[in-house]
Amino acid sequence: MTVKRPAVKPALDCGAIIGNPLHADTTWWRNHRDGSVAQTRKTGRKKTGGRKKTGKSAISRWFRRAVLVLFVLALIPLALTLVYRLPSVHPVSTLMLKNWVVRDGVDRRWVSIEEISPQLVYAVMMSEDAKFCAHSGIDWGALNAVIEDALEGEPTRGASTIPMQTAKNLYLWQNRSFVRKMIEVPLALYIDAVLPKKRILEIYLNIAEWAPGVYGAEAAARRHFNRSAARLTLNQAALLAVTLPNPTLRNPAAPSRGLRRLAGKVAGRARQAGAYVGCVR
Repeated sequence: MTVKRPAVKPALDCGAIIGNPLHADTTWWRNHRDGSVAQTRKTGRKKTGGRKKTGKSAISRWFRRAVLVLFVLALIPLALTLVYRLPSVHPVSTLMLKNWVVRDGVDRRWVSIEEISPQLVYAVMMSEDAKFCAHSGIDWGALNAVIEDALEGEPTRGASTIPMQTAKNLYLWQNRSFVRKMIEVPLALYIDAVLPKKRILEIYLNIAEWAPGVYGAEAAARRHFNRSAARLTLNQAALLAVTLPNPTLRNPAAPSRGLRRLAGKVAGRARQAGAYVGCVR
């Protein structure tokens, strides 16, 4: 009799079903290792990019802030000039503000242009800006001549108009520079467009410096000639007018021979001003 052995079923290969534990552990470790390295590299790239992005964002933020500050600074003179149209508003100069900050004395007594001698009004116009009534803030002919002289290396002469000097005194610094002049030109055009000629001259005559710490025609007349601006003679007015370019060194109360000669020329022009001063009569 033949005894049949029961068929032996093949043993289940657990390694095939659930994976060889050793093989699985090795595979898991390798995958974990490779994944960590990849993640580290990926994270590192992100962090580096983040730093670059943060740096660019900071630069962009500071740039926007700088532009905003410049925009606000540009708006200040534009807004103040509109306010200065009001006769009741008495503007002050940047030099006056500086004197107040450092606690230096300031002598300024505001008076309307009607309370200033016409002799002084005409003398200042003839000395500082003879074409004041004709131009729109800038004497382009004189300015072009100055630029040509500078390009040729020749000594330059002044080409500032009364609106330009008013813009400088109201809003800018006093030291000469190309940057200041570039800002001064558009401000002068704006001031001349917004303010009447008579008001521009009134402001200028009340903020101009006539001696260290002495501002305005009234204070100057009382300091140098012991009288009000309304009572100035033509000779006194001419002496005050020619003092304006250099009030620190020139003294109208004790003029040098050269200053007297210059004042005589200005007085002669003021007598014959005629149509040159028509806009302020």
